[in-house]
Amino acid sequence: MPWIRNKPLHVVIRWQVLFTAFIALVCWGVFGLHEAISGFLGGMVSVISSIVYALIISRHKGYTAGGAIRTALRAEAVKIVVIIALLWTVFAVYEEVNANAFIGVFIITVIIFSMALFVHDDSKDIK
Repeated sequence: MPWIRNKPLHVVIRWQVLFTAFIALVCWGVFGLHEAISGFLGGMVSVISSIVYALIISRHKGYTAGGAIRTALRAEAVKIVVIIALLWTVFAVYEEVNANAFIGVFIITVIIFSMALFVHDDSKDIK
């Protein structure tokens, strides 16, 4: 994902994708195909919304604190709209969705996204 220039966001999106794939495989082996698809879709809702957020943040070119806050709030608002649209789409289209797997993986991947605060961005170190 070279279009995401923010290292912490890039790292946590990669973690979200890996976690989603891992859980989907585990669910497939333990519970079955529909649970695996449900878990995968739940994770992908968060991954897609995180990518949209990261793209908006990566396009920010302002250098003022106010500009950074406006960009962050705009990115968060768009992310919430994308989440709502994707959640609705999955429940409306996929009739065999397992709500526990879907919402469970979604919640965990949202929590993983918040871990961006703990990723060290060495590209901004002053030398």
